[in-house]
Amino acid sequence: MTVQTPYRYDVVGSFLRPEKLKQARKDYEAKKISKEELTKVEDACITDLIQKEKAAGLHVITDGEFRRATWHLDFMWGFDGVSHTPTKTGLPFHGEAAMIDDTYITGKVGVNGTHPFVEHFKFVKQFEDENTIAKQTIPAPAQFLEQMILPFALENTKKYYEDTEELVQDIANGYKVVIQQLYDAGCRCIQFDDCSWGMLVDEKAPLFFQTD
Repeated sequence: MTVQTPYRYDVVGSFLRPEKLKQARKDYEAKKISKEELTKVEDACITDLIQKEKAAGLHVITDGEFRRATWHLDFMWGFDGVSHTPTKTGLPFHGEAAMIDDTYITGKVGVNGTHPFVEHFKFVKQFEDENTIAKQTIPAPAQFLEQMILPFALENTKKYYEDTEELVQDIANGYKVVIQQLYDAGCRCIQFDDCSWGMLVDEKAPLFFQTD
C-alpha cells in the first residue's frame, strides 16, 4: 500500500442513495424482500459507487453509508444495551420531523461481539488498490453521548446510569473495542463524524435543546 493519509483533499464519505437502493429498503421494511435480497442490492450499489469514486480520482473509498438507515444511529444499534423502535413523533429538523427510529438505552452499554460495521468495512476493503485506501465513517463518541442525555432521552437513561460519567466511560470502552476490531480487519482510516459540537458554540442551542 503506497497511499498515505492525510490527502490533499477528501470527501465526507456519505452519498445520496440510488433510487433502487431506497426502494429495496422500503421493500425490506414492508417484508416484500429478504435481508439477503436487500444485501445484494446494497452490494451492487456500493460496488458501483466505489467505481465512481475511483473514476473521480479520489484516494479514499467508502460505501457511501449505503447499508445504514441513518448516518449515526445504526452504529449505536450495534452496541449492547441500545435498542430502537419506529418513531411516532420524529425529531425536528429544518421545519419538518425527521422520522428516524427512537434510539434509547436498555442496559449497560458495551460491545461483546463483533460490531456489524466491521463486515461493512471488509466489503469495501476488497476494492483497495495501490491508489486508494478504504475509510470507515462512524459517529463520534460525543454524538453517541448526546443521543442518550438530551431531555427526551435522559429520564430513560437514568434508569441505567445515575452518573453520566459512567455512561461516558462505557461508551469510550465500547469505541475502543470497535476500533480494535476495525484495525484487526485492516482499517487504517477512521473518520469520526460529529454535529454535537454545535450545541457548544451556538448560543441558541440551550434554548432549542432545553439543555444547560
